[in-house]
Amino acid sequence: MKRILVDVMGGDHAPLEMVKGAHLAADELDCELVLIGNEEAIRRVAAENDLDPDRFEIVHTEAVITMEDSPIAVRRAKADSSMGISLRMLAEGKGDAMVSTGNTGALFAGATLIVRKIGGLHCPAIAALLPMQPPVLLLDSGANLNVSAEDLEQFAVMGSVYMRQAMGVENPRVGLLNNGSEETKGTSLQIEAYRLLSENTDLNFVGNVEGNRVMQDVCDVLVTDGFSGNILLKTMEGMGKLMLKTMKDLFYKNTVTKAAALAVKPYLGEVKKSFDAGEYGGAPILGVQKPVIKAHGSSDAKAFKNAIRQALSCAEKDLTGDLASAISALSYKRKEEKEKAEPS
Repeated sequence: MKRILVDVMGGDHAPLEMVKGAHLAADELDCELVLIGNEEAIRRVAAENDLDPDRFEIVHTEAVITMEDSPIAVRRAKADSSMGISLRMLAEGKGDAMVSTGNTGALFAGATLIVRKIGGLHCPAIAALLPMQPPVLLLDSGANLNVSAEDLEQFAVMGSVYMRQAMGVENPRVGLLNNGSEETKGTSLQIEAYRLLSENTDLNFVGNVEGNRVMQDVCDVLVTDGFSGNILLKTMEGMGKLMLKTMKDLFYKNTVTKAAALAVKPYLGEVKKSFDAGEYGGAPILGVQKPVIKAHGSSDAKAFKNAIRQALSCAEKDLTGDLASAISALSYKRKEEKEKAEPS
């Protein structure tokens, strides 16, 4: 049985929603859950909500990584925090995967420095599933602000593996986020990345993707630097909320529109669900030696349960093993090409 480590002290609604989410996961999933956090707080919220904390192993700590803490604090000043202990337990083989809603920078730094990246990888990436039909995996979505064309190729390889293994997409289409569809568009970074991606026969590269085409089912994996990716992600989140608010305001405008709202209410729920990233769980940090899932800071119990389900799925399918094999094969290919190009 897989053992999932759960940092219950991060996020906006900790530890209540995390503890509730863990109970939902325990009811639905076949795994062992370890809750890491303040035991007194965990037992208090469990008692207040008629939940049984004794169904879990609890690892006590009073230290918490806050949103204001430096990313490196997880390894130094607050190594004994719930996030720091969870990452260390994962690295030591005391768990098969980890979930946290905490400080994104600290979780990424800890995953990279404590759990450590897979061999041959330049840098791990935060991969966010954009909530649309079908979903698009965006990476990097905020961790690496400055990247090389080689990094983007590695992101494309990891994203393709993830969409095949975790989402069942047989031949994932890879797009490169750019300001135009032509191969000569963008900075030197995008132009060189385009060349590498188009020459990689192991990828199903479909070319440049402009921002207005991301939601038009043109790719399954979208690669970019973390700066652009994070802006795109947050813009889409904000636009989704604006659209839902606009629809709500419209339907409650007068008596006629209220009557119409009653007729379409069941369908509005489906629309809201399609914009909810929590339906997919969280954002995996791809490229580290064990699955680490970053759940949204505002996750409720259902979203957190889905993040645990996602972590379990990654562990059961040995996603990190497949990622390591793919990156190793790419590194070997690039090394051979470089040796052939060098004068004898």
